[in-house]
Amino acid sequence: MSTAYPQGPDSSAPAPGSSGAPGETRSLGEIVGDIAANMSSLVKQEIDVAKSEMKQEVAKLGKGAGMFGGAALAGLLTLFFVSFALAYLLDNWMPVELAALIVAVLWGIVAAVLVMVGRRNLKEANPQLPTTQQTLKEDVQWAKTQKS
Repeated sequence: MSTAYPQGPDSSAPAPGSSGAPGETRSLGEIVGDIAANMSSLVKQEIDVAKSEMKQEVAKLGKGAGMFGGAALAGLLTLFFVSFALAYLLDNWMPVELAALIVAVLWGIVAAVLVMVGRRNLKEANPQLPTTQQTLKEDVQWAKTQKS
């Protein structure tokens, strides 16, 4: 299928996007100004698209975080009821006070283990970011060599 040109392919009509009349030449300043204006418009449009996408993604993240919060609450309630059930089960063989104490000691042991593991993980962390510091030093050296 061929493309139809209203005035023919060799006409002196202005190029698409140009605002001049046929045969008009634009100065370099006008061309650069048009390019700058178009670039500015393009950047603004891209920023608007990015904002829109970011809002959508943040909304999704918010919903997901809410679901995790609900799951955490449900898990906590489950632990309470399992703990009560264990205490009542132990109550069949011992006084209820001793059964509750045994359940509390078990949870204390779990808490102590979690504290020790968490402390070890924090000690192993290196907040100094050695790789980033090294690359920044290399960038500074490179910039100094470019100056001179």
